[in-house]
Formats: sequence, C-alpha cells, structure tokens
Amino acid sequence: MSSTPTSSPRILLLSAYDAASHKRWRTQLITALPEMSWHSLLLSPRYFSWRIRGNALSWFQHPQLRESWDLLICTSMVDLAGLRGLHPHLAKTPALLYMHENQFAFPDSGRQHKSYEPQMINLYSALSAEQILFNSEWNRQSFIEGASALLKKLPDEIPVGLMDHIFEKSSILPVPIEDELFAARELPINQTQPHLLWNHRWEYDKGPDRLAYFLDALLERKQDFSLSLVGEQFRKQPEAFQCIRERHVERIVNWGFMADVSEYRRLLTQADVVLSTALHDFQGLSMLEAMAAGCIPYAPKRLAYPEYIKAPFLYASELNEPIKEAEQAADQFVQLLQQPLDAQMPDPWRLSQLLPLYRTAIKALL
Repeated sequence: MSSTPTSSPRILLLSAYDAASHKRWRTQLITALPEMSWHSLLLSPRYFSWRIRGNALSWFQHPQLRESWDLLICTSMVDLAGLRGLHPHLAKTPALLYMHENQFAFPDSGRQHKSYEPQMINLYSALSAEQILFNSEWNRQSFIEGASALLKKLPDEIPVGLMDHIFEKSSILPVPIEDELFAARELPINQTQPHLLWNHRWEYDKGPDRLAYFLDALLERKQDFSLSLVGEQFRKQPEAFQCIRERHVERIVNWGFMADVSEYRRLLTQADVVLSTALHDFQGLSMLEAMAAGCIPYAPKRLAYPEYIKAPFLYASELNEPIKEAEQAADQFVQLLQQPLDAQMPDPWRLSQLLPLYRTAIKALL
C-alpha cells in the first residue's frame, strides 16, 4: 500500500484473492501511477470458495469501508454488489472491476462440488460496476457466452439485454509486462536440440498430461530436446509430472519452483521455446514474459493465445483428443524447426505502452 498527498484522488483497491498475478498487477498499477492516493484491502489466496463468497463479510467491519473514496477498483473475485449492499454509501462511488479471470471458463477437474454461486457473484459484480476491464478478449467472450448460457437455464424473470449492457461498459486491457523483461536475444535459437521451457502452475488445468504426450511424440519423431519444467507447485500434483521426470530425467535442465527471480529471468533468456499445453489461461503472463525475453512461443490455438501468438506458432486444438493434439503438435513442431526462427516480441503488452490506457480508464471514472 502506498499513498500520496491528500489532494490526489483517493482510490481504494480491493483484491479478494491476492494471488501472484493479481499482486503483480496491483503493484504495477500503484507504483506506476503515483499521482493517485492508493489504499488497498487484501485477502490471502486460499480457501477459494470462502474467499469468493465471503469477502464482503470478511471486510464488513474494516474502517476504510466507512470512509469516502473517489474510486473503487476491484479484482474479479470481489463481491462488489454485496460490498455496496453492506456499505450503502459506496453505491455512489464509481467502481472499476478488473477481470483477471471469470468463473464461467474454468475447466472442471472432476473434484469440485458443482456450484453456480461463484458465477453469480461474477455476474452481479459485473452488473454493479461502472466499468469492466478484461485482460483478454477471450476472457470477455467466455464470460459473455458462459453467463448467457447460465441465464438460459434459469426458470423465469430474467431481464432482457443483460449481456449487451455488460459488453457495452467493458474494454480489453491486459496485465502489462515490465519493460525491463524485454531484451534483444543474445543466443541464437538452437533448432537442433531446442531448450524447451514449460513455466506454468503445476495443476491439471495447465495440461501436464498433454505435455507428457507431446514430449513422447517428439521422441517418437527422433527430435532431441532439453527441458526446463518450472512453476508454482502444490502439495498435490497431477501424476503426469512424475511420469515426465522419470521418462526425461537426462534431458531436464531445471525442475520445480524457482524462488530466485533473477535465476528465473536468466532462464527466460537461455531457453529457446516456451510451451503451453493449457486448458485454461485467461491471458498467459508466463508465455508473454518468456516471449519478451526472446523465447519462441508454441501453444495451442485456443484461449487467449491467438491474440498475441502468430499462426505458425499455434498448433491445432483438440480438446477431446489429447493424444491426437500432441501428435499433430509434434509434427508441426519438427517442421517449424526446419525454418528460420526469430523472437516474437509482444511489444503492445509493455507496461510503458499500456500505462497511458490505464490512466485514461481511471481518470474517466473520477
């Protein structure tokens, strides 16, 4: 939390599930816009169901919610409608809702209890906000489509034009990539034995089983490689990770979470290709930051990836046939390595490029 002189616009930023990407975005915004007087309310990223349902209650007695503000900025987990209901004076304060993700587009792991409550909270918050910012067009479209499908299941008394109303007050504004991550690549791409980087959360929705199939398919095609498999880990991990480690132990360069940020950023400059096999990625920060460091991207043609990855570096998406997807991806990858390859810099996602758009969006509501 930081503050500036009292004459500055007073902004209360609420992050109800302050996970890594949410914290990164929040810190960027506060640091890059010092002309605003920032104050933050945060909840730790655990107990997902309780956080999304209970955040307005958790903050109920917080003294800052009894103060007057010029603007509320809420992340997508915040129950904005509930918050304004418990603090009626905040209904007069303009609110910007930043959608890092939406609860309509998460793939089902088969372990969760099916509940529409998180989706309804997203919907009510979107209706309550004066302005909505999505981090990708795919995020917005999947929200609109998912909410429309849910409304069709409800028995009666559904207002007409809800999705049009939400769409009209929404825009696309990604989480920026820090300018210092952008660097001209010093090493040529190794197209004989590429260093593959998979740098995502170690969970089912990032497709580790699809990664295992893809790596096996590369071996079947006699394509050699080295591998860095890094990212945030949890106590329970899909079995695919252990299978990959056992099968490719001699090819592994880095394995597991890299706590040292400088070491991780050095890895981004050393790897040749950054891979995704994800079933869920609303923007893809790990892909974007590796691209900024000079890695060649290779990802499925789904989610937000087509918004910043060119067609030759996208492989066909086969959601219901992961082995077929892996085999097609391996064939295309082997062919790709036979062509000249250059870094694909995502310059429009630079912080310096996006910051003026954030400033404009905030000032429009003040």
